Order: sequence, then structure tokens, then C-alpha cells
Amino acid sequence: MTGMSAVDVRQATVKDLEILVPLFDGYRQFYRQASEPGRVREFLRDRFANKESVIFLALLDTSVVGFAQLYPSFSSAAMARIFILNDLFVTKEARRCGAGSALLRAAAEYCERAGAIRLVLSTERSNATAQSLYERTGWKRDSEFYVYQLALPVAQTG
Repeated sequence: MTGMSAVDVRQATVKDLEILVPLFDGYRQFYRQASEPGRVREFLRDRFANKESVIFLALLDTSVVGFAQLYPSFSSAAMARIFILNDLFVTKEARRCGAGSALLRAAAEYCERAGAIRLVLSTERSNATAQSLYERTGWKRDSEFYVYQLALPVAQTG
């Protein structure tokens, strides 16, 4: 992959499921999760079927090299729509070609068209590469709020 080619971004549909599976699985492995293409396929199929997320694909020449996934939410204080950019991934071979910036731009434009007041994301403290991308493209690190999480037991099905 060369840095000379233009990156195109388009919104994914359920027809893109099979090209999304290896990308999403690679993203999960980046975050130290086991490769589970079957579960990934089911997870993504459910997001499309239930209209629970919006996914964008980055294409370099004819290859899909990255994706971004947004989840809709709301700000109660502002009484307005927001989106959470939960997932952003570019293949190792395509990094530094503009795919990450193009995905961020497409996500922001989508959110603006949807009438959202904010797009938020989080990343690991150790992911300096991503932090550099976010800051270079105009994102600001939150200095007002702390983020807390509560791990819940996994519900048993069946």
C-alpha cells in the first residue's frame, strides 16, 4: 500500500459483512482478545439487523483497509443526540496513508447530518499512535470528567 493513493470512505451495509469480519476480528486481537470470526459475524449481523450502529469502511484502491463504528446515544444534560465512536481500526499495512483521518472525518460529517452535538471516543492510555491521530485531527482530551466502569457478570444463555 502506498501513501500516494486516495482513501475513499463509504457507509457499510449488511452486504459488507464478510469483508468486515476479518477487520473487526483484527481490531479485537489488537485489544488482546481471541480470534472469534463466528462470534464477530454474529455480533456485526445483529448490529445491522437491529440498526444499533453505523459502520464506515475505508478503501485504499480496491482494498478495504479500515473501519469505524458509531453507536447512537444521548446527552441528558444537553437533551440532545450524541454518538460514541466505539471502534476505529486501520490495518497495519495501511497505517499512515490517511485512512484513520478519513474515517474520523466521515464519522464527524455523519454525526453533524444526524443533528448530534457531540462525538466521543476513548482509547487506551498506551495507544500513543491513536492519541496523536485524534489530536492532529482536532479532537480534545477531556479534562473535566473521569470515566468509571463496573464489570457485570456475563448472563448465561440457553
